[in-house]
Amino acid sequence: MEAVIIIPARYASSRFPAKPLAKILGKPMIQWVVERCARAEVGPVLVATDDARIAATVEQFGGKVAMTRADHANGTSRIAEVAASLDAPYIINIQGDEPAIDPRNIREVLNLLKADDQPEMATLAEPLSDPEWVRNPNIVKVVCAGNGNALYFSRAAIPALHQIEAIPQPSPYLKHVGIYGYRRDFLFRYNEHPPVLLEKLESLEQLRALDMGARIRVGISHFPSAGVDVPDDIARAERLLIALGEKA
Repeated sequence: MEAVIIIPARYASSRFPAKPLAKILGKPMIQWVVERCARAEVGPVLVATDDARIAATVEQFGGKVAMTRADHANGTSRIAEVAASLDAPYIINIQGDEPAIDPRNIREVLNLLKADDQPEMATLAEPLSDPEWVRNPNIVKVVCAGNGNALYFSRAAIPALHQIEAIPQPSPYLKHVGIYGYRRDFLFRYNEHPPVLLEKLESLEQLRALDMGARIRVGISHFPSAGVDVPDDIARAERLLIALGEKA
């Protein structure tokens, strides 16, 4: 087994309680994520959760569940618990709120991890050109070095421009896509490292990896995504899935 896809899913959320079970085109959001991940054909797909309601829903549509402890501080900690019982050298973490995740993006993250220089992590981003999205704190932005490694992730509008209303083209803004790839050994080192200040301030767990000196390789996605952060995002996700030819 070269890689395994783990989808962390929790029931409690301050911005959107019971989000994994929210209906999108008539199906639970977690079902969309699992089914689209399976199409990537890179390895088994597991939903990591501590909630019996999520587990029952996943099992009902034929998905596989790994039950975890309830005390995890973030999704990475949750998938580390599951990964400890697996022998795959590459762990792919798909956020449970990415119902339109493109299978080609998953394969691209795995390819980035397998690069000759062996980055500890890999993820994706897509260009942003809408000023409202640039200003939206629910949209995580990333800036990268010339070698494609992440310099910083933020909920703020980075890089800073004097006039966000006039975004130059090509856009300097990159929206982080909710997918991470880890080398197995680094995942466990990350999980043993205490949270850092920037991680706490931004509420972004990947900043711990940067603080540890890890390289996060960022690929540019050429396929649209529609992460669901709040209930109002469901309509946008449905529009994208319909445009992709999906049906409930």
